[in-house]
Amino acid sequence: MRPTVTRFAPSPTGYIHVGNLRTALMNWMIARKSGGTFILRLDDTDQERSKQEYADGLMQDLEWLGLTWDRVEKQSLRIDRYREAAEELKAAGRFYECFESPTDLDLKRKKLLNMHKPPVYDRASLHLSEAEKDKLRASDPGYWRFLLDLERIEWTDGILGPVSIDAASVSDPVLIRADGQVLYTFASSVDDIDMGVTFIVRGADHVTNTATQIQIMKAMGGTPPDFAHHSLLTGPQGEALSKRLGTLSLRDLRAQGVEPLALLSLMARLGSSKPVELAGSHQELMDGFEIGNFGAAPTKFDKDDLFPLTRSYVQGLPFDAVAERIAGLGVPEGLREGFWRVAKENITVLNDLEGWWQLFRDGAEPLIDEEDREFVAQAVAMLPEMPFGPETWKDWTTAVKEATGRKGKGLFMPLRKALTGQAHGPEMADVMPLLQVVRAKG
Repeated sequence: MRPTVTRFAPSPTGYIHVGNLRTALMNWMIARKSGGTFILRLDDTDQERSKQEYADGLMQDLEWLGLTWDRVEKQSLRIDRYREAAEELKAAGRFYECFESPTDLDLKRKKLLNMHKPPVYDRASLHLSEAEKDKLRASDPGYWRFLLDLERIEWTDGILGPVSIDAASVSDPVLIRADGQVLYTFASSVDDIDMGVTFIVRGADHVTNTATQIQIMKAMGGTPPDFAHHSLLTGPQGEALSKRLGTLSLRDLRAQGVEPLALLSLMARLGSSKPVELAGSHQELMDGFEIGNFGAAPTKFDKDDLFPLTRSYVQGLPFDAVAERIAGLGVPEGLREGFWRVAKENITVLNDLEGWWQLFRDGAEPLIDEEDREFVAQAVAMLPEMPFGPETWKDWTTAVKEATGRKGKGLFMPLRKALTGQAHGPEMADVMPLLQVVRAKG
């Protein structure tokens, strides 16, 4: 058996989003679980759209998630290798030059569709003489297609099961544009063979690409890897995600406070037969991953599902994990652990800590019902001097109860609302030692 080699091959033309992440995570887990190699391969042959800031950004996002790679490859540095492979396939009669314009091809497609036939390229350029090609080249350079063997292309997919595609139902793919740019289908095939890739997981929208790439790889004398095509993500109502992906970039989710393990836990189970659960570590993610547990049906993704997982993760953090962050908020050293005990049960993301410290530091805008105004004023006048201690709430409310006759909810709720501006929240006995200011007037 060959050592396992997987790859994630994004184009650095934008920031990585949840759809990309699913592909990256599956390939990463397969490599790591088997002790194999995970390659980060940048599909940056489109020099106009590819930007270094996006390449840097996607690497930062993967590092944030802990999805480390064994090496980085850039397709822009392999152009000479693609040209060499193209020349070999031209010599073997598997590449042929074409000259139809986009308008010509569109007319051909429409004619075939009107005749209720599949819109497959008719290979007209394959039969041109050298003199005819020279004449056409004089006005416009040609582009290159791969000559498919018209047979069934079959493989056993890791998710879809047995797949069989009739190559006669597919147009010979364009692999090199007239301007010389090598297209994804070809560059990826060359790379996968040269880099010894043994397993590729990608979206179900690549199934036809896979069929043609299997033939390209075999024509190069290579052994195609195993393939698995995961389902495509939709919105929570089954709507297409494509228009929303810009708001689902990993850096946007990170800015909203989503935690790495929460995001990975959702993406590692979404579309599988296993329930989504918060994993305690990357190892736990890998231990519970089996590619065969995933289905082919479109999979609903709801960003809101990330926040309960994030809340569970955050609330399970020990003080040491957040001590530096809490210090950065300006919480006095002696109050930091107490602040964390109080705040962690009342936050969803760590960004929420700032709001809680602001409340304790600056005091809350009092929330006082008209019928409680006199009662609150009397009670606040009875507050002891600051700083408050762990017994302050009990001692104070006992004294207020004796002075006013109030008890139960009628006693505690107005006082909570006056001091915190909220009807609900942490235990007031724990809140009192953290309060730096009381804005309610006695």
